[in-house]
Amino acid sequence: MSVRVRIAPSPTGNLHIGTARTAVFNWLFARHQGGKFILRVEDTDLERSRPEYTQNILDGLTWLGLTWDEGPVFQSQRLDLYKQAIQTLLNQGLAYRCYTTSAELDELRANQRANHQAPRYDNRHRDLTPEQEAAFVAEGRTPVIRFKIADEREVAWQDMVRGKVSWKASDLGGDMVIARAAEDGIGQPLYNLAVVVDDIDMAITHVIRGEDHIGNTPKQILLYEALGVKVPEFAHTPLILNKAGQKLSKRDGVTSISDFQQMGYTAEALTNYMTLLGWSPPDSTQEIFNLEGAAQLFGFERVNKAGAKFDWDKLNWINGQYLHKMSPEELLARLIPYWQAGGYQFDPTSDRLWLEQLVALIGASLNRLEEAVAMSRTFFASEIIEYNPEAAAQLQQPGMKAVIQAIVTAWEKQPELTPDGAQEIIKLVMKEQNLKKGVVMRSLRSALMGEVHGPDLIQSWLLLHQKGLAVPRLQQALSKEF
Repeated sequence: MSVRVRIAPSPTGNLHIGTARTAVFNWLFARHQGGKFILRVEDTDLERSRPEYTQNILDGLTWLGLTWDEGPVFQSQRLDLYKQAIQTLLNQGLAYRCYTTSAELDELRANQRANHQAPRYDNRHRDLTPEQEAAFVAEGRTPVIRFKIADEREVAWQDMVRGKVSWKASDLGGDMVIARAAEDGIGQPLYNLAVVVDDIDMAITHVIRGEDHIGNTPKQILLYEALGVKVPEFAHTPLILNKAGQKLSKRDGVTSISDFQQMGYTAEALTNYMTLLGWSPPDSTQEIFNLEGAAQLFGFERVNKAGAKFDWDKLNWINGQYLHKMSPEELLARLIPYWQAGGYQFDPTSDRLWLEQLVALIGASLNRLEEAVAMSRTFFASEIIEYNPEAAAQLQQPGMKAVIQAIVTAWEKQPELTPDGAQEIIKLVMKEQNLKKGVVMRSLRSALMGEVHGPDLIQSWLLLHQKGLAVPRLQQALSKEF
C-alpha cells in the first residue's frame, strides 16, 4: 500500500501552530513511509475564507520546508463532486431531505434542556411519505440533507496514537446534516461529508489530525462505509497546550507561523521544536535534528497521548542553537531584513565587512533574530546617544569624567586603534587613575554605548570607531552635565 496523507487547513485565519504541527507529523510520516504528502484547502466556508489567509498558509508551509507532493486542491472547486456523493446516498436511501424548521429545532432543544437530556435531533423526517414531503414543499420549506445514523451501531477503530477507540452511534446527536438547505435541491455540503469525499477521491490512506477532531471520526467512518470504500487509518495527535494546560489559543499571544517568523525564529528551529511537541525520538537525549533526520526516525508508537505543553524557553534554546551554528555570512543575510525593518540605515554592500564584524560580535548572544534589533541599536545610532539610568549613574560618580578624559588623552597618542592598543589604553588608565579594570570598563561602556551591559567592549569600541562614532560619544560624556 502506498501511503497518502494530507494536511487540510481552512483559510479562515493565518496558519496556526497547531495546524503546522499536524502538517509536520503528516510530512514526517509520509517521508518515513516513502509516501505522498497532499495539500488540500478546505475553503467551503465562503463567508469567512479569505485569499490572504490562503496565501499565508501556502507561504507558511513553504517557509517551514513542508513541501507538498500534490495540490493545493481547493474544496470550493469540487462542489459537483460532493453533490454527486450526496445524490448517491439519497438514491440508496442512506440520506433524506429534512424539512424541520429552525423554530421547530429550537423548540426541540428547549424541551431537551428542560428534561436534562443531551441535545440530539429526533430524526422526525427520516421516513416521510411523498405526500408529506409535497405538503412541506407547498408550505415553502427548504430541506437540508441528513445522513441516517443507526443508534444501535457501535463505531470503533484502532487509532495509531490512542489504540482502540469506540463510540456509540446513539451519542452522535441523531441523523447528521450533510448539506445545507437550497431552493434548487442540494445545498452547500458540510464539513464531514466534504472531508470524506475528498479523502476517497484523493485515495488518502492515513488521516493524521489533532485530537479535537476525534468526535468527527465516527461520523466520517459511517460515511466511508455508506459510500462503499475502505476506511483509512486514523491518528489523533495530542493538542498543544498553554502553561495552564488548556488548548493554545490567540489569547496566549503568538500562535500563527507568520508571527513566529516575524519574531525571529528560524524555520529549521521551529519545525525541530514542533516535532518534539508530542513526539520523542528513540534517543531521548537528542533534541536537535532537521526534518529529514526526524523523518528517518518518526513513528506513531512514540507519539504521546497527553497534550504537549508549549515551552517558550525550550523553543528559544533550540532556536539559539541553530543561530549559533550559522556562519557570520549566513546570519547576516537573515538579520538584514530585521535591521531594515527597525529603520536602521546602512548599505548591505559597502558596509558588508563592518556588518559581518557586528554579527560576529552579537551572534553568540542571540536566541531570536529579532533580538538583534535592540542588541545592535547603539551601533546604528547617531553620534549623540541617550544613557539608560545605570549608565547615567555610573558616569555621575566622582572621578568618572577624569577616567573618560584619560582614555581620550591616551588614545590621542596612538596612530590607530587596534584590539591590543585598546587593551593598553585600559591598562594605562587603570594605573594612572589607580582604579580597578571593572570600573574603567564600566565607565567606558557607559560613555560609548549608553548602557552598562552588552557585548565585548573592545570589539564594540573598534566597531564604533570604524563608523566615526567613538570619539564624539566620549566627548559627549565629557561635556554632559549629569
